[in-house]
Amino acid sequence: MAFPRRDKPVSDFVAARHIDEEISFTRNDYEVNGTIHKILENSVIVKISDNDAERIGVASNLTVVAHKNYSVD
Repeated sequence: MAFPRRDKPVSDFVAARHIDEEISFTRNDYEVNGTIHKILENSVIVKISDNDAERIGVASNLTVVAHKNYSVD
């Protein structure tokens, strides 16, 4: 038996986000710029450059950033 999903109110900040929007965030003391690849409930998946991925120590050019941890460029 599955429970129905409850709709949660979305903040104005999250509602204003869209795919391919440019954002910036700080990870491992590096300022990183990227574009939103997918919008999730509590975070976004961000596409970053291969060089930035190597600098911050992630395995691919996609990384997850919480909504509270980025700013819109």
